[in-house]
Amino acid sequence: MSGKANKIVYPPGCKDITEEIGKEELVRRLKLLARAFQDMGQDDNDQYSGLAVYLATDYFLDHQSKDVRLLVACCVADVFRIFAPEAPYKDLKHLKDIFIFLVKQLRGLEDPDSPSFKRYFYLLENLAWVKSFNICIELEENQEIFCSLFQLMFSIVSDKHSSKVKNFVLDMLTPLITEADSVSQELMDIILLNVVEPYKTQKRVAYALAKELLIRSSNAIEPYIQAFFNNTLMLGKSSESELSHRLYDLIYELNQISPNVLLSVLPQLEFKLKSNEESERKQVTKLLAKMFSDEGSNLVEQNRPLWICFLGRFNDISIPVRQTCVQFSQHFLINHPETNKDIVEQLKSRSHDPEETIRMEVVNTVLSVAKKDFSIINEELLGFIKERTLDKKFQVRREALMGLGQLYKKYTFGEKVEESFVEKVSFIKDKIFHHYYQQSSDDRLLVERVFNTCLVPYNMPEEDRMRQFLLLYCTLDEHAIKAFQEMFKHRISVRAMILQMVEAIEQQALLNPRIVSLSRTLPETGKAIEHLKKFCQIIKDDKRLRSYLIKLLSQDCTCKKAQDLVREILKKLGGPSQGTQNIYYNTIKSLLERVAPVMIDISAVDQLVSHVDDSVRGLGIITEGIDSAAEKSVKLLMVLSWTYPYYFKTEETYELLLTFMKHDDESVADLTLQIFNNIGKNLQKDYPNIYSSLLPVVSSAAKLGNPKQCKHAIRCINTICKNKEAIYGQIFEHYKKSLNPESANFITAIVGLGHIAKLCPEEFAPDIKTIVSKVIVKDLLMQDHTFGPSTTESWYSEHHVTEESMAKLQSMKLLTRWLQGLKSNANNSGTSTLRLLYTVIAHEGDLMEKGNINKPELARLRLQAGCCMIKLAEEKCFSDIITHEQFQALALLMNDSCYHVRHIFSLKLHKSLLTLRLPLQYMSIFCLAANDPMRERRTQIKQFLQNNITKRREYIKQNPSIQGRIFHFLPDYVMPYTIHLLAHDPELKEHDDVEPLKNIKECLWFNMEPLISKSEDYNYTFFRRMIENIKQTKDAQDPDDKETNMKLYAVCDVALGLLNSKSGNITLKDVTVEPRLSAKHFTKPDKSYSNTQNYLPKDFSFEGHKRKGVNALIDTSGKANTSKGQTTEIIVESPGPVVNPLPTSPRDQRQPKTKKTDVGSETESSPNSSADSVKKNDSGKNVDKKKPQKRKLNTDTKDENKEPKTAKVRNKKQTKTSGKNVPKLMDTEESDGDEDDDSSVANSESQESQEIPLGPKAKKAKNVSDKNSKSNVRTSKKDTLQKSKSLMNGAKTDSTVTSDSPKPGRKRKTESVSKESTPVKKSKLTPALKNLSPSVSDCSTPSSPGRSSTKSSSSSVKSSAKSLSAKSTPKKSPHNLKKTTITRSKLNRSDGESDESPPEDKTKKNVRKTASKQTRLDQFNVKSAPKNVRKGKNLPNGVSDGDSQETSSAASTPKSGTSIRIKTKVQTPDSTKKRGRPKKT
Repeated sequence: MSGKANKIVYPPGCKDITEEIGKEELVRRLKLLARAFQDMGQDDNDQYSGLAVYLATDYFLDHQSKDVRLLVACCVADVFRIFAPEAPYKDLKHLKDIFIFLVKQLRGLEDPDSPSFKRYFYLLENLAWVKSFNICIELEENQEIFCSLFQLMFSIVSDKHSSKVKNFVLDMLTPLITEADSVSQELMDIILLNVVEPYKTQKRVAYALAKELLIRSSNAIEPYIQAFFNNTLMLGKSSESELSHRLYDLIYELNQISPNVLLSVLPQLEFKLKSNEESERKQVTKLLAKMFSDEGSNLVEQNRPLWICFLGRFNDISIPVRQTCVQFSQHFLINHPETNKDIVEQLKSRSHDPEETIRMEVVNTVLSVAKKDFSIINEELLGFIKERTLDKKFQVRREALMGLGQLYKKYTFGEKVEESFVEKVSFIKDKIFHHYYQQSSDDRLLVERVFNTCLVPYNMPEEDRMRQFLLLYCTLDEHAIKAFQEMFKHRISVRAMILQMVEAIEQQALLNPRIVSLSRTLPETGKAIEHLKKFCQIIKDDKRLRSYLIKLLSQDCTCKKAQDLVREILKKLGGPSQGTQNIYYNTIKSLLERVAPVMIDISAVDQLVSHVDDSVRGLGIITEGIDSAAEKSVKLLMVLSWTYPYYFKTEETYELLLTFMKHDDESVADLTLQIFNNIGKNLQKDYPNIYSSLLPVVSSAAKLGNPKQCKHAIRCINTICKNKEAIYGQIFEHYKKSLNPESANFITAIVGLGHIAKLCPEEFAPDIKTIVSKVIVKDLLMQDHTFGPSTTESWYSEHHVTEESMAKLQSMKLLTRWLQGLKSNANNSGTSTLRLLYTVIAHEGDLMEKGNINKPELARLRLQAGCCMIKLAEEKCFSDIITHEQFQALALLMNDSCYHVRHIFSLKLHKSLLTLRLPLQYMSIFCLAANDPMRERRTQIKQFLQNNITKRREYIKQNPSIQGRIFHFLPDYVMPYTIHLLAHDPELKEHDDVEPLKNIKECLWFNMEPLISKSEDYNYTFFRRMIENIKQTKDAQDPDDKETNMKLYAVCDVALGLLNSKSGNITLKDVTVEPRLSAKHFTKPDKSYSNTQNYLPKDFSFEGHKRKGVNALIDTSGKANTSKGQTTEIIVESPGPVVNPLPTSPRDQRQPKTKKTDVGSETESSPNSSADSVKKNDSGKNVDKKKPQKRKLNTDTKDENKEPKTAKVRNKKQTKTSGKNVPKLMDTEESDGDEDDDSSVANSESQESQEIPLGPKAKKAKNVSDKNSKSNVRTSKKDTLQKSKSLMNGAKTDSTVTSDSPKPGRKRKTESVSKESTPVKKSKLTPALKNLSPSVSDCSTPSSPGRSSTKSSSSSVKSSAKSLSAKSTPKKSPHNLKKTTITRSKLNRSDGESDESPPEDKTKKNVRKTASKQTRLDQFNVKSAPKNVRKGKNLPNGVSDGDSQETSSAASTPKSGTSIRIKTKVQTPDSTKKRGRPKKT
């Protein structure tokens, strides 16, 4: 070392540096040397090479003094600067040690507050400026140096460092990447690890340093990053890198920092999106969602294929993947409007996702966007939330409804809200109240909470709160107003329940019934009962808490006081917590929120009345621009007066209400009368001045007001007056003078008399009875003084109704109110009234049948008669005297031809049944709704039925004391009444009529299904025993009539069949109570024998409708026959709905309708045959084309102005000419003609006297049929029916079916006819089949929908046989029957039909009638064919179910072998439908 020291040259002023000197001296000398090197330039520096090498020896590099090492590092750094570009260090190993030494010295940069930081900074600056570390690029082991350097820089950089330090670090590090030949994976890990979590968050400065470094070296580092991702993503190579588990986070960060480095990486992600591993798809989806949705990202435009592939993940099979897509949708909507179309489309599909969490995520996404930027939200996005308010899961409904409420609150009450935003959220208030129609207690509580917190925030100042309260009500739609009123009524009922519970606690009465009743108003009834019991125990033990609750429910509790009391009660309960305690807390909180008067109190009502007064006088700014604002405002007061009458206390309020009575708007005065009726109980005592001013106004309204005002005025007088009889007496005398049709107050007088008679039945009994008998019945109801306007509509609004008809409607109400007041059948007044109402219904509304009343008013009259009968039936004294015929006529209103009659009648019936005042028998009427052609109506009435069943079961549970009278309440007992009603179905002529029984089966199941399906209370044993007991009795309506009893037993067998076939798994339970039967409907059961006989036809089926194709029509047992023959087309139209029609009116002639023959028919009919609907056989008799169809309904749908599409063919009149009877027919529903009052039976029989029309070329077939049938003249009906069925279904013959399928040569087996299998003799069957083709081909005349235009040869054979058989046993003429009965046949007649029989002898008429009956029996199998066709899902020719369909079959005759192809075309039915028919898929 001494030798080397001699050769070392030191700069001037610097002393020698040796190992022997001390530390402090060494530091001083190194400082001088460092200063000299610092000032030294790059010229003439070779002489100091020895010194440079000497300073880099191990002694100085490994010196224990930090200061020595630092000074040496600074000197070495200057050496690299001075000797650049060639350093004096030639040994590569030595050079590596030097750079490692320099890296270690750079750690001193960590503390900027250190005294020696300046020297460290100088070292950094020198190394960065000279790029000294670039020398390492040439070293083989340079990555070790680089990694340690990069690792050190990222670890020491911090917020304390200035930007100069960071920049010098970057200047030092960047060239090591950009100028290096390669970048190792270890070095990349050190850099990239700082840009991902958790380092990104924990070391923000290091992240910024790495980010800037990547930006500067993006081009150089791109190949290495690409290679890294290729190996890990695509090739799946394992890596020891920490980044291998953070690949997708790294891709996202790199895209944020420098997207260019990922240009070749992103396309690889498309394959990862389609990976089979769910976790991988989720990670890639989340990555791309973030990358696409970032603000400022252009990735959607740059990589469209990847975007399309990403959108496909919205439909991924994995729930987390779909959820991820939906979660990031809000960022797309906010940051990238250009993607809104794609995103909204995907959100639409996900809003109907089967997974609850996805649907909820859609709601939250849209709501989040709406809260951030409402301008982005369009109607479609809001529609997603509206739809989810009806979600099947309550959690989703809650999120959607609460979100809508918060939006309404934000953009309605917020400051500086755009007008367009207010308009956009205006629908929310209606939507929220519509949600109150949900049956769930959770939903109703939710609506009440949203109302209190969002629609009208309870914490608003009182004046503002009442202003918003009034504005809200005035802008609600009709349905929302009903829900609003129902909400307040429900609150009052809950409040009354809690008061009863508190009273029971104080009186130590039985609590359980009250707790059970109250629990039904809360969610999860079972848990609610436990919570309420716990709450009751706390109230019982804590008197202070009980006093709080009583004050909360008191009438003088204010809104502010109510909030404080609720807070105190909840504090006593312990406050919100976790687990079970929290559920209990929330239950009680919901209960208190419902009953606490946080919205309305006395002062609030005063403030509200003041606002309403401004609105009524037209001065209110609140309701400006709102239609009927005054009426709506007063209606709000009316609702509150019904629910909170005790808040209307101040005299100022009464004075303002009194001014409303004098308002010009009649509706305002009418509503004010109702308000006084609700709040005026103590008015005469508390405010005599107000009473004395109000009484003359009310009396004047009762005398001179409109009917509504009159009604409410009479009721108001009854409430506010103590001496009401004297006031009623004055008004009564005024009414007697106005009982003149010429009087302007005629109808008002009728209404007023009815209400006085109800409220004061004894005081005015003699006068009322005289008025009823002489004026109301004789002069008004039994007279038709005016003619209704001619119209084709079946219903019109009330203001179109003539004054006379309106008077008749009110007269029927008067009779009803009079009897309600009497509450007895004194002097047979009830019997006479019921007989009159029954006659109105039986005569379709036209009591005297003079034909002066038009169709809409007839509908109103018969509807009013039915409603009045329901009202009277609520009183036991009148329900007992209603006869079976009257009840059955009333029930037929459920099948009325007018939609409005059916609808209103069912609503009235349902409302009365829910009060439990109407006998259980009337619930059986609902079964006839199975005939309604409108699916919505059937669904609604099924819901009515379910509500009534639930109501009665709950009533029985809540009132154990009625067990002795359970026969009157248990809904299961409705079945005997239903069976009795259906046994008297007018269409059920005989007990084994198949078609009426099929309809009865549908009606029975309509009532049975809610009783036995998914019902815990269903007892199979009880049901079966009850029905079997009926079979042991006789029909009390006509116990001696054998056929009547057999009909009853047949319906019982139908019920038993349904019980066995549709009950599913039967659980036998013990019957503790023997089923009881009504003595009014059934005789005493005969226990001496067991009636086990089956009264149903043998082939009667209880199987439900199964969807089948065309193959269901044909028997596949026959062999195919490919021989060609004559082709004939039979058009069979599907039957129409089975609903009872009432006559149409007015009775004026309509233009006949003609139907076009089928274009595809191979044989066209002659002009004569297509123009007329009647054909003649060879004997000169007329044969009506019409097939007897059961209960063809002229149903009016909601569009009453349109004529029904179904046309009927009626005989107007038949005249006998020489050798020919030529009837005049029209293919319409109505025809001209007069009706006979007592001709219902004749008209019923006339509909049956019709045969199948045959064309001119069918005469030969007819003759052959007549000859062949003479030998079977005395064949019984059962034999004939059996033969007809054998011809249609059981015969077997080789046949071929050629389908209309596009595929040529495709064959289908058909129903074949075989002479060996038919019960008819060979000599008789063969001619009929031989002549089938010409008879069919010439019978293509138009037919009404649902009727067969042509019939099979078997029908001709059997009808002829029956015709000849009937000659020997003629029936009694219908005109010989004097008794008038109401039947469905009478109700089914058209107005233009004549009830007179044609001038024929009785024998001929009965022959035709009997033949027609047989024809109907023969053809019910043909009628069922189109039903089976419509059941097919996939037809051979590709036609979808519900469209027109055709099938063709070929049957070879036994003799000629000619193939007969029969095409069956099923046409789409009319708008009317029958319950149970196959629906379109």
